[in-house]
Amino acid sequence: MTTDPILREQIVAYGLKLTPSGLSQGTSGNLSVRHGNGFLITPSGTPYEEITPEGVVQVAMDGSHAEGLRPSSEWRFHRDIYAARPDLHAIVHAHPPYSTALSMCRIQIPAVHYMIAVSGGDSIRCADYYTYGSQALSDAVMRAMEGRLACLMANHGMLAAGPNLEQAMWRAVEVETLSRQYALALQVGKPVLLTDAEVAQALEKFSNYGLLAKQPSMPTS
Repeated sequence: MTTDPILREQIVAYGLKLTPSGLSQGTSGNLSVRHGNGFLITPSGTPYEEITPEGVVQVAMDGSHAEGLRPSSEWRFHRDIYAARPDLHAIVHAHPPYSTALSMCRIQIPAVHYMIAVSGGDSIRCADYYTYGSQALSDAVMRAMEGRLACLMANHGMLAAGPNLEQAMWRAVEVETLSRQYALALQVGKPVLLTDAEVAQALEKFSNYGLLAKQPSMPTS
């Protein structure tokens, strides 16, 4: 059982990794983990180096939270993903350059490399654009995340999820890497897509790949 203090410390620690990993800058992006009858999430508009474990916000599934604390304005899609996806216990949302560039062109990533398997399917979809923090944006993200573990968000950024923060962060980095490779390939020529059979083989092998082979440490109450 992972306790509240440990989860708060994990959020602070992984938040500090966002900028060095190239996933975000300034106060952009947010992290969360499922906890109790809701989730813990980074506060709104706070530089990651200034976030303390006490400043991480507990949000209930109805959106309520302690007075005086402001959760990330994007808390709605975190809430909705946790409500719909019992397999997901951590979410990383960020604005890295290549994923965001593709999202600005509203381009999804097709099966151009076997690492597409990080998405849990044969593509990384791009959710439709809506104002940040809105329920409409959350609804669009939910559609893009159907049967997936990651997505792009039009004119906005990207999102990756997993059974814990370690896997969610790893997936976010892999999505950004794949975005960079795809953007470069589009400049060279027309990328050749993998077949459905080749993607299926990659997905099968991913069940025992790297971090995915580890028994996940599920955040719980």
